[in-house]
Amino acid sequence: MKIAILVLGGLHPSGREQVVPSLLALLSELAKQHDVHAFALRHLDKPQSYALNGFSVHDLGRPWAQARAVARAMTAHGPFDIVHGFWADPAGALAARMGRRFGIPSVATFDSGEFESIPAIAYGSQRTAAGRRAVSEALSATRIHVCTEFMARKVAAHAASAAVIPLTSIAAGASPHAVREIGASSLRIVQVASLSRVKNQRLLIDALAMLPESTAAHLDLIGEDLLDGDLQRRAIRAGVSARVTFHGFLPQDRLRPILANADLYVQTSLHEAAAVAVLEAAANGLPVIGTRVGHVADWAPDRAHAIDAADAAALSAAIVAARTEASHTAAMAARARRWVMDRDASWMAEQFDDLYRRTATRGQ
Repeated sequence: MKIAILVLGGLHPSGREQVVPSLLALLSELAKQHDVHAFALRHLDKPQSYALNGFSVHDLGRPWAQARAVARAMTAHGPFDIVHGFWADPAGALAARMGRRFGIPSVATFDSGEFESIPAIAYGSQRTAAGRRAVSEALSATRIHVCTEFMARKVAAHAASAAVIPLTSIAAGASPHAVREIGASSLRIVQVASLSRVKNQRLLIDALAMLPESTAAHLDLIGEDLLDGDLQRRAIRAGVSARVTFHGFLPQDRLRPILANADLYVQTSLHEAAAVAVLEAAANGLPVIGTRVGHVADWAPDRAHAIDAADAAALSAAIVAARTEASHTAAMAARARRWVMDRDASWMAEQFDDLYRRTATRGQ
């Protein structure tokens, strides 16, 4: 098949920085059997095309008239058998539109805040009329894809159904890391996410301050700082700045040693459609605690421990329980690791291959 993929970005020519690892893994696997062309809407400053891991990337140079630019590019590099937009606004909406324009089936992935409205942090497509229109148009695609049952329920609330396929960055055939016992003398906590209001790392900093001194906990926060130092200042006010390391963005090769030395992965997001970082943590043998969204919502209580509210005291208590109930925590982590390793990048590509073939034959 010849597949058109619409994305905002995340496919930098380096293949190392400014990439979305799960998206890179998927397109690399699909390219082993299909002719894959990715069209990037909001990444590089100037239009250019380049090869990456066996597929073609056509960066459109941040066009003002996105639909017109996508149509021209798909005409130039087509014809295509199917078009797939990752994230509903705007790529999913454009995929649905291009499907109608070119008379081909379309797929839209909902993997962000498409169904959310959190005005206090200016988050979610449902806050604005333009966002709601984009989501509505994306829902008109031939097929809807989500990464979690958590998101499938949100799609169902909009009178649609969705195929559930996790996006993963776990390499095909990768050897799983052993589940490790949480350290008795110290506790290394990690989170991988951009520092932002929706990721809500302030909750984790506040919970860290509530932990008993005997816990000897240290927090590693890995991700681009979108809050201009607000979390660093909060850590100072909470008296835990010496126990928090802000790493900034790290490429995968620098992230792996930190995960390998961690004891516990903690998610604090107000919303997550999935969270690939949770999968990466589980593959590294880490127990997962977090707010009841995304994969954590799907996994609780067997593969993750979920808290029902963004409450620092509840999160602190869950962290303490993870250590005191060590055998239960290790069993939970082992189940999560098996689940993740059974759904590696090769498995993911097979599921999308099947989805594309079923979509292409719908109505024939």
